[in-house]
Amino acid sequence: MIRLRKNKPVPVFILILLGCAGCTASSVRDSRETRTIAIAAWNVQALFDGIETGTEYGEYTASSGWSEEKFTARLTSLSQGVEQLAADVLAVIEVENLQILEELASALWAKQPYPWTFFANNPEASLGLGVLSRFPFTKTKTHSAVYGKEVTPRPILEVWIEPEGQPLVLFICHWKSKLGGDKNTEPLRRAGARIINRRMKEIGQENPGTPVIILGDLNENHDEFYRQNGSYRSALLPDDGAAAELAGGAVDSWRVVDFLIISGEKPPRTEYFSPDSPVFYSPWGIELSPGSYHYQNTWETIDHLLLSKALFDLSGWDFDSCLVMAQEPFLTDKGYPNAYNPRTGFGLSDHLPLKLVLKQPSPAPIE
Repeated sequence: MIRLRKNKPVPVFILILLGCAGCTASSVRDSRETRTIAIAAWNVQALFDGIETGTEYGEYTASSGWSEEKFTARLTSLSQGVEQLAADVLAVIEVENLQILEELASALWAKQPYPWTFFANNPEASLGLGVLSRFPFTKTKTHSAVYGKEVTPRPILEVWIEPEGQPLVLFICHWKSKLGGDKNTEPLRRAGARIINRRMKEIGQENPGTPVIILGDLNENHDEFYRQNGSYRSALLPDDGAAAELAGGAVDSWRVVDFLIISGEKPPRTEYFSPDSPVFYSPWGIELSPGSYHYQNTWETIDHLLLSKALFDLSGWDFDSCLVMAQEPFLTDKGYPNAYNPRTGFGLSDHLPLKLVLKQPSPAPIE
């Protein structure tokens, strides 16, 4: 199911004060200064509304005490968290439907207008994913990944925007979890990586030099290859000789492969894979730490911001900075993600948001 909509502004006077809210973000500075935009991703942990349809998780049903009142209170808390993110574009992971996404946008309208929304999920799926944007979408696509006869639980969203006339491509993801076993579920995460690599090849042919950002919950650590001692091919592979050898031939020639090559170098580069392979900068372990998700007493880096080479070429939008929102209200006083409890109604999410800032050199002053 795909839903794309331009949200209706609430009071008319807000549009007068803000100008064209869908075309210009508040963080895009005066032309005499360096322009910046902020892009964030947040897995909001099972955001269900108060209407029961039969696809909800058990703890979000009326018989378990879930209600419209609890949903409304939760939406208020989440909107306050989104305000602190101050993002121009926000990928929202684990949301039930488009209506919730639009209600979130409406709750934020007075302080942070998001006129543009895009949502998709699989038929009969409990949860989908979407995006709130201050910029109009110039192009949108959804991609379903299949491995054998199995379809990934959620599609990949492809969103194109053009802040300040400079195109950006976002791939918003929520890949298959490890429920069912790390190795057993890996093929479905690799199926997602294959889709992105195919699109990278097509974009490179049709719109060379277009910057690409992969963001969202990939359910895979940036160092997954090392965590499992290189015993199988993971969907994220480091630029490492052992990883290239395990990839089986990708070191010799470029093709559409089922893994993403990640690098800690800026710009991202590869030494062990083919030079023309798509490679992405991962800030984990470089600028981001210790993780965005805490599981069994271990920090995990399963939420990602992966950046293509074009975001480091000093042309158009370029990487400026990034951070994990490891602070209140996203973090508890014990230093862990402030997970939501549907029974008590307290908390925000068991994931911390990630925020990326891009910059664009200011034009030379006109004399």
